[in-house]
Amino acid sequence: MIGPYLRHPPAGRGADAQPMRDANARLEEAVGLARAIDLEVVEAGLVPLAAITPATFIGRGKVDEIAGLAKTHEAGLVILDTALSPVQQRNLEKAWAAKVLDRTGLILEIFGRRAKTREGALQVEHAHLSYQKSRLVRSWTHLERQRGGFGFLGGPGETQLESDRRVIEERLARIERDLDKVKRTRQLHRLSRKRVPYPIIALVGYTNAGKSTLFNRLTGGQALEADMLFATLDPTLRAIALPGGTKAILSDTVGFISDLPTTLIAAFRATLEEVIEADIILHVCDISHADAKAQAQDVERVLRELGIDTGENGRIIELWNKVDQLAPDARARFANIAERQPAQRRPVLTSAITGEGLAAVSSAIESRLAHRRMTLELRVAAADGAGMAWLHRNVDVLDKVVEEDGSTVVRIRADRSKVETALRKFSQPAGGQSHLLG
Repeated sequence: MIGPYLRHPPAGRGADAQPMRDANARLEEAVGLARAIDLEVVEAGLVPLAAITPATFIGRGKVDEIAGLAKTHEAGLVILDTALSPVQQRNLEKAWAAKVLDRTGLILEIFGRRAKTREGALQVEHAHLSYQKSRLVRSWTHLERQRGGFGFLGGPGETQLESDRRVIEERLARIERDLDKVKRTRQLHRLSRKRVPYPIIALVGYTNAGKSTLFNRLTGGQALEADMLFATLDPTLRAIALPGGTKAILSDTVGFISDLPTTLIAAFRATLEEVIEADIILHVCDISHADAKAQAQDVERVLRELGIDTGENGRIIELWNKVDQLAPDARARFANIAERQPAQRRPVLTSAITGEGLAAVSSAIESRLAHRRMTLELRVAAADGAGMAWLHRNVDVLDKVVEEDGSTVVRIRADRSKVETALRKFSQPAGGQSHLLG
């Protein structure tokens, strides 16, 4: 396992600035990824870089040194914790006489092992084929040989590389059609949930932050809990009861990680739409981890890629999990930091193992929902088809009753940001009152 990290990575700006991550912590995480698919790591080391070498990513001296180590250990696989180009991967495989895997390929292998449902398998295969497609470019000499053409005399035909690429493209097209069906099915499920006034709560966080353990604590469920990266891949939804009697649906999703391959984000978009559509997002942070701040920034970056406004007050609740692993002075310091935050952005200190802070989590969810969502009744004129379409696009339509005059009394559930617009567009029925959800 090689950690080839730049000594001075390029600085980003604003929200997209790359967090400064400890090199040893990064390497430890990469080793954890390898062990997550039962690989035996015989040696792991850092390779500090002043600059990236275009042909091999790392310098010639280090290439030769690692070649010796690979030969000594009789290693069949060398993993580099970075993204390699197809040319760099090919050159390193020739130099080391071993299979070379980069970070993207390793994460794809883990996802391939973890996918249990047909939906998960399709999403992983799509991401894997998209990745492999770029690796066909002159990776192996046998792919350059031509196959015979059609006709009596024949023609130049197509090369093996072109044939393999065509097969991958055809398979990708079939998977995309199947994923469209998955997306439509998930949309139907969400529509059926919207007919019942249950808000959706989504758990997100860095992989191994304790989401599944917290999910089981809150729901009494049996989601897989394990001290490993990407233990949970397929989403799970369960009903929970909040202290005031309000019911909600809690969704456990796949964990995020730094440098998560964009192909995976695209492939898992149907699954991650559970997060996009959620009323409240619980961002679970492993506060005991040395890189907790950088991990939180990585999660926020993925959320922004999904189009979620991470600065929106009230929608995201940070849960500082694993406080049971903190020393008493560190615990007191984090509690003090949390207490000084504004109410709408105040983190909740929790321990999914001991159950500490779970009552505060439920109360925070209920408080945020009450602040964000309202139910009210509106009257829509019989001829106002455009108005009814607007309601279906922008709010949750819970119930409709057609009156004798042809107008429709509609009961809706909406964020406060949409309530004022709805009240301007439509009149409330006689005696109709808006009230807080729950």
